[in-house]
This record gives sequence, C-alpha cells and structure tokens, in this order.
Amino acid sequence: MIDLGLERSDRDGWAVLSVAGEVDVATAPRLREQLIELVNEGQYRIVVDLEAVEFLDSTGLGVLVGALKRVRTYDGELALVCTESRILKVFEITGLTKVFPMHRSVDEAVAAV
Repeated sequence: MIDLGLERSDRDGWAVLSVAGEVDVATAPRLREQLIELVNEGQYRIVVDLEAVEFLDSTGLGVLVGALKRVRTYDGELALVCTESRILKVFEITGLTKVFPMHRSVDEAVAAV
C-alpha cells in the first residue's frame, strides 16, 4: 500500500502543501484535514504541489474543490502545481483546469498572483 506524504512549507506569504503518493478514498481524508488545518490557521493563499502524486481519483478532486471553496470564502486563493500528464489529464477531463490556476512549479504559482 502506498502511503500519502504531506509536507508543509511557506513561500513568499503562501502556504505550500507538497503531496506525494496516491490520493484516493483511503488517503483523501488526511489531505482534507491538512487543508482545513491550514485555513483554520489563517492561511488563505495555498499552493498544492501535486508533482509527486502518482494517482488521483474523484475523492481527491472533491477534497481540492472543497478546499478551493473554503479559501474563497476568505477571498483567498488555491493554486495547483501539476505537470504529470496522467494527473493533469484528470483535471482536463473534468474541466477543473478552468477552475483551478494550474502551474508548472511552486515558484511560478507564487509569482502568478
């Protein structure tokens, strides 16, 4: 079983959450908890780095959409870093590339706003 790795850091006023492994029905609750914790701490500008994600299902997408709604209630932003074609395709198929700002690197995401 592949576990979910979550690592927090800060970059120029943004909270960066680096995600590794598989985001599915078993691991998505941990991702959700981490994102809720960031918002509860007053972090309303969040970059979720998906570069090390090997698999992402609809449960994971739901967690990200929920986090986006949560930060937007505080006029915040949630950007994604994703260049892996398999993961990017999930966002393209679902139309979520029109909802989330998608970037090629954390530096690009932080500089874009």
